[in-house]
Amino acid sequence: MAEPIRIHRKEAVSMDQLVQQYIKSMKLAAGLNTQRIFAAWDACSGAGPFTLRRYFRLGKLYITLSSSVIRNQLYFQKAELIEKMNDYLSKDELFTADNRTVSFIQELILK
Repeated sequence: MAEPIRIHRKEAVSMDQLVQQYIKSMKLAAGLNTQRIFAAWDACSGAGPFTLRRYFRLGKLYITLSSSVIRNQLYFQKAELIEKMNDYLSKDELFTADNRTVSFIQELILK
């Protein structure tokens, strides 16, 4: 009769650590971070329904809005919005803050 295979544990790892390791090993962090940034825009600005295009590159979030009135209102709240979105992202478990290519928002450009 064959002897059963024994699996030896090295050390216990929590699920959130496993998910972060998986994201890094599969090189999904940049794309996932970009999607989380877009979700932060929708949640913090309230202008998701009026957003036509979103683009993030080199710390700059480019947003094209369909309403000039909303764009004008948000223009005066840019600093607060950046702070609010970065706070939102820092609390997000799926956001990888130490990613070299896609990290926190430094500048908001409204079009």
